[in-house]
Amino acid sequence: MAMRRRPFISTSALQRRPIHPISRHRFCTSHISRQTSTGTQQASTQQPIFNPHHTKLPHLLHEREHSQVTELPTSLQRKEMTEVLVKDALGEVKKEGNGGKKIDGTEIAKTIRTSIGSRISETKSRYPHFSPSLAIIQQGTRADSTTYVNMKKKAALECGIDFQHITLDENLSEREVVEIVEKLNGDEKVHGILVQLPLSDGVGREGERRVVESISPEKDVDGFHAYNIGLLSSRTSSPIFSPCTPLGVIALLESTGIDIAGKHAVVLGRSDIVGTPVCALLRRKDATVTQCHSRTSGLENIVKMADILIAAIGKPEFVKGEWLKEGAIVIDVGTNFVPDASKKTGQRLVGDVHYDSASKVASHITPVPGGVGPMTVAMLMRNTLTSAERFLEKNAKRTVRPLKLNLLEKVPSDIVIAKSQRPKLIDELADEIGVPGKHLELYGKYKAKVSLEILNALAHRKDGKYIVVAGITPTPLGEGKSTTTIGLVQALGAHLDKVAFACVRQPSQGPTFGIKGGAAGGGYSQVIPMEEFNLHLTGVSSLVLPRLPRLREESSCLS
Repeated sequence: MAMRRRPFISTSALQRRPIHPISRHRFCTSHISRQTSTGTQQASTQQPIFNPHHTKLPHLLHEREHSQVTELPTSLQRKEMTEVLVKDALGEVKKEGNGGKKIDGTEIAKTIRTSIGSRISETKSRYPHFSPSLAIIQQGTRADSTTYVNMKKKAALECGIDFQHITLDENLSEREVVEIVEKLNGDEKVHGILVQLPLSDGVGREGERRVVESISPEKDVDGFHAYNIGLLSSRTSSPIFSPCTPLGVIALLESTGIDIAGKHAVVLGRSDIVGTPVCALLRRKDATVTQCHSRTSGLENIVKMADILIAAIGKPEFVKGEWLKEGAIVIDVGTNFVPDASKKTGQRLVGDVHYDSASKVASHITPVPGGVGPMTVAMLMRNTLTSAERFLEKNAKRTVRPLKLNLLEKVPSDIVIAKSQRPKLIDELADEIGVPGKHLELYGKYKAKVSLEILNALAHRKDGKYIVVAGITPTPLGEGKSTTTIGLVQALGAHLDKVAFACVRQPSQGPTFGIKGGAAGGGYSQVIPMEEFNLHLTGVSSLVLPRLPRLREESSCLS
């Protein structure tokens, strides 16, 4: 970029993204019923411009709410706090006498939910707008799916997590279901999204996979997105979320007090939901893992060597007590119905392990029901809380990255200056300052209108100061109202580290003649590139520019 040494300033040249115009416009809206911990209200949602990797909360448009924002935990601290939350809950269960062979998943899950509720209440006391929210999409009216959703709803409201149950008609196509998911991706009030499977026959299994992968990985609290599953399998990285059932299995193991490191763990099952991710989590705990499946030979002999057995093979009471090593820990993930004339329904629920015989050999064993099931729901609540805390942390961060300046001693021509800088892409700038895609109406690559409905999302924030630069006689170098305004923003933002924006009113000459005052095309002090500073929009418009980065002393913004 070519630049004069004197007070000449480039707005978009000073940022990685360009100028940010704002004007009034509206979006079509639809309504989704939102169930909160205190009641039901109607929440308006809008069609977002979807990017699964850019799901940010609005920030930087006003001064930060309180000085307490600086007290938010780092990502590492938050991870440690979450682990402590579960460990503390497990510790309380042990103190209450969980010393028998049965691992009471129902009681452990209850303690975890209580801990989550306490943590949410504590965070709300410091940040009143903090409100974790979970949205579950269900297609059709399958009774079993409805039962599972209601279990999650009950747990969410118990923890103080807002809950949305979005029911869709069975005739909706895959594309229509994805559109609903994308709306939730762009809703900054939703922190977790779960698609209750199965979907309709019309969507199919391949369609289900595509629907799940349309969820933003940052909101994939079920941990089923390929992005999260892939990172879980890597030794050098960590997923944003791990699947809930495997997390529950690890928590149940740790409730026994066992040191997993060095133990031989045998996993029966290779599903993407339980078997494979459980193996990954056990390896992260330094266990030696053997994964078996329906075609494994000598299965009984392999099970006999296991210090830890995870059964998720989908066969009722498949594993017998005589298969087990004395003192082994058994976690039964299976859910199978077998005929039982003594029950009103004519059937009963059993696991993959024959409980009566196995409980005589194992040191600890989970029952079915009352073992892994409640823990799955508890881990879903934990993931939703973690997601909400991450968004709260992002909300407090400044992420604007300035463009570099190239200061020249020799003064180039005006036209060279006017065309010398390439602005940031407007969608990238919006992401940096925390404007969700659903609030943007793009005008090419470097301009966009911002919906005034973003103010609703910012209602909880403290108002900032507004400085008006009135009429001013331009200096001999061409500095007038625009240059003075931008210079003030640069001084406040880059030098004093304040959140600052420039609102530059475009007079009617701009769209009519393609010209503006000295700051945009005349004199020695220019805002560049000239074409992007001039919006070329009809009527009176406003131009919004984020704070400018620090300049060297020789490029002072004011004369």
